[in-house]
Amino acid sequence: MHDSRITKIAELIVSYSIDVREGDNVWIDNNTSDPALALELMRCIAERGGKPYVKTGNQRITRQLLKYATEDQLRLWAENDLALMKQMQGYIALSGSENISELSDVPAERMQLYRKLYLKPIHFDVRLPNTKWVLLRYPNSAMAQLANMSTEAFENFYFDVCTMDYARMDRAQDALKALMDRTDQVRLVGPGTDLTFSIKGIGSVKCSGQNNLPDGEVFTAPVRDSVNGVITYNTPSPYGGYVYENVRLEFSQGRIVQASAAANNDGLNQIFDTDEGARYAGEFAIGVNPYILQPMKDILFDEKIAGSFHFTPGMCIDSTPNGNHSSVHWDLVNIQRPDYGGGEIWFDGRLIRKDGLFVVPELEPLNPDNLK
Repeated sequence: MHDSRITKIAELIVSYSIDVREGDNVWIDNNTSDPALALELMRCIAERGGKPYVKTGNQRITRQLLKYATEDQLRLWAENDLALMKQMQGYIALSGSENISELSDVPAERMQLYRKLYLKPIHFDVRLPNTKWVLLRYPNSAMAQLANMSTEAFENFYFDVCTMDYARMDRAQDALKALMDRTDQVRLVGPGTDLTFSIKGIGSVKCSGQNNLPDGEVFTAPVRDSVNGVITYNTPSPYGGYVYENVRLEFSQGRIVQASAAANNDGLNQIFDTDEGARYAGEFAIGVNPYILQPMKDILFDEKIAGSFHFTPGMCIDSTPNGNHSSVHWDLVNIQRPDYGGGEIWFDGRLIRKDGLFVVPELEPLNPDNLK
C-alpha cells in the first residue's frame, strides 16, 4: 500500500497531531509488517527539523520474550527504553498485529509483571505527561477481518476516518467540554446498566486527532469514590490477548466489588487484582466519531464509536486527575444506539443524550450527520 494517502496521514500526524518542531526527538515505535508509513513519517519529521528514532517490534517476538524473560531481564529492558523515552519530545506508535490473540497464552502473572515493570514507568509515568504522542493502527488483512470487511474496503474506511476534518470536530467538541467542566452528577442508563458518579472539579479534555488516530471523544474521570451501581458493556473488548464479552461490573463507593463476563471470569478478575487501583475507575468518555459505527475488537477504534461511551477501570489520565493510580487502563465500551439496545446519559438530572444522539441544542453539532 504505497499511495498518496500514506503521505496525507503522515503529514497530518507530524504537523497536527504532534506538531513536530525544530530539534524535536521523535520515537517511532513501528509494530507493523509494512514500513511504508514509518518511512514517510521519518521524511516528514526530518523536513520539519525533527530527529526520528525508530524501533521495530513484533507481537510474536514480544510473546516469546514475555513467556521466558526473568524479572531482571524485564527490568533491564525497561531501564533502557525508559532512558530513551526521557529524551523524546514526541512519540508515534504504529501497530498492526496480524493476530490480536498473540499474547493470549502468556501467563497472567507475567503480563502483570510486564505492565508493572515496563508499561507503567515508560508509558504511563513518562510518555503520557511529558511528550507529544499519538497512537494509531496501520491497516492490514487481520484488521479488515475483525471489521467484517474486504481488505480494500477497510483501507478506504481507515483513511477516511483517520484523515477526516478533525479541526471541525475540535470546534464542535467545545460545548461538550464546557458542559462536562461544570457538571457534578452523571447517570448512565441502559440494558443492564444503571450507574451514577460525580465528575465535579475533575475537568475534561477534547480528543480530536492529537493523541489518537482515529479520534473522537471528550473524556473526564469520575471522582474516585463516587461510583455506585452496575454497568454492562455490550462491546467485545480485547485485553492481554483475550477478548472479553458482556463484561458486567458492580461498583460500590468507587470500587469494583463484583466482575463477570460471558467467559473467563478468572482472567477478568486477575486483571482487576493487578493492583489496588485496577478496581477503581480512571476515565469516563463520550465517543463521537461519525465514521466508526460498529465494534471491531480494537479499542483504539471502538472507544470512538458514535453513540458510545467508555467507562475505564484503572489509571486516570494526568490531565483529568482523580487520584487513581494503576498499571491497568482498560477502555471498556458501551454503545447506546437503538441497534445496541439504546440508553441515556444524564448530567445533573438533565438528559443530554438518548439512544446515541445528543438531545440538547448546544451538543447537536456532535451528532453524526453534522460531523461528516
